[in-house]
Amino acid sequence: MAPGSKAERKAALDAGAWMFNIVTSVGIIMVNKALMATHATTLTGLHFATTTLMTLVMKWLGYIQPSYLPVPELIKFVFFANLSIVGMNVSLMWNSVGFYQIAKLCIIPVLCFLEILFDKVRYSRDTKLSIMVVLVGVAVCTVTDVSVNSQGLIAAIIAVWSTALQQHYVHHLQRKYSLGSFNLLGHTAPAQAASLLVLGPFVDFWLTNKRVDTFNYTAIVTFFIILSCIIAVGTNLSQFICIGRFTAVSFQVLGHMKTVLVLTLGFLFFGKEGLNFHVAIGMILAVIGMIWYGNASSKPGGKERQVYSAPSEKTQKHNILSSQSELDQKV
Repeated sequence: MAPGSKAERKAALDAGAWMFNIVTSVGIIMVNKALMATHATTLTGLHFATTTLMTLVMKWLGYIQPSYLPVPELIKFVFFANLSIVGMNVSLMWNSVGFYQIAKLCIIPVLCFLEILFDKVRYSRDTKLSIMVVLVGVAVCTVTDVSVNSQGLIAAIIAVWSTALQQHYVHHLQRKYSLGSFNLLGHTAPAQAASLLVLGPFVDFWLTNKRVDTFNYTAIVTFFIILSCIIAVGTNLSQFICIGRFTAVSFQVLGHMKTVLVLTLGFLFFGKEGLNFHVAIGMILAVIGMIWYGNASSKPGGKERQVYSAPSEKTQKHNILSSQSELDQKV
C-alpha cells in the first residue's frame, strides 16, 4: 500500500473514531438529561453490565481474542475509574456548575503533567498555546457562577486526578500489554459493572438520600434507561478506541467539541436562553483552539516522546579512538 493511501486511511479511521465518540457521548448526555437520573452511580453500573454482555457476545463470535491483563493492573484501573465516576458525581453535587466546569478543564493540564512525567512527552510552544485557547474558550462558554467550599474543593481534586489517571492508564495498558479496545474493555467492564452495582445504590443514597428500589420506574423511564445503556456501550468502546489511537490529552482537548455540541443542541431543542454573546464567543474560541491544536500537535516536534538511549559499546570505542586521534594530532 502506498504511503499516501496509508495516511489517508489512518486519517479516515481517526475521523471515524472521533465521530463515533462524539455522537455516542452527546447522545448519552441528551438521553440522561431526558431521564433526569438521580441514581447516576447505579446507572453507570448498568452501563458497564450492558457493555459486559456486548464483550461476551463479541468473544463468542470470535471478534475478541484471548488476552492477558494482570489482576493487580486491573484492580488499579478499576479503582481509578470508579473513583473518577463517584468523584465527578460528588463534585457536581457539592460545587456550583461554574466550579465543576473549571475542575473538568483542569484535567487537561494534569494529563499533560502525567505525559511529561511518565511518557517523556515534549510539547511545542504552539501546542501549549492551542491548549490554552481551548481552555479559555470552553471556560467562557460554560463558566457562569464560581463558588467553592472546602469539601467541594476536595471532591473536585479527587475527581480531576482520578479521571486523569484513569485515562492515562488506558493508554498505558493498551501499549504495555498490546491490548485492543475490545480486549481491554473485555477485562475492565465486568469488574466495573460488579463493583458499581454493589456500591452504586449506597453511594447514590448517600448523595441524594433516595433509594434505588423506591424510584418510580414507569414505562417511559425504563425505556430511557435501556436506551442509555445501549448508547453507553458505544461511549465506553469509543473512549478506549480514541485514547488508544491518540493520547489522553488529545482525547480531552478535542473532546471539548462535545461541550460545544451539547450547548448548540441545547439551544436548538430547549430554547435560546442558554445562548448569548459570551457563549457564542467562547464556542468560536474553542473551535479555533481545537483546529490549531490538531495542526500544531501533528507537526514535527509539536508533540513527541523523547527517547533516551544509552550509547552502544561500539559508539563508545569510536569516541575513545577519536579522542586519542585528536590528542595525537595535537602532540
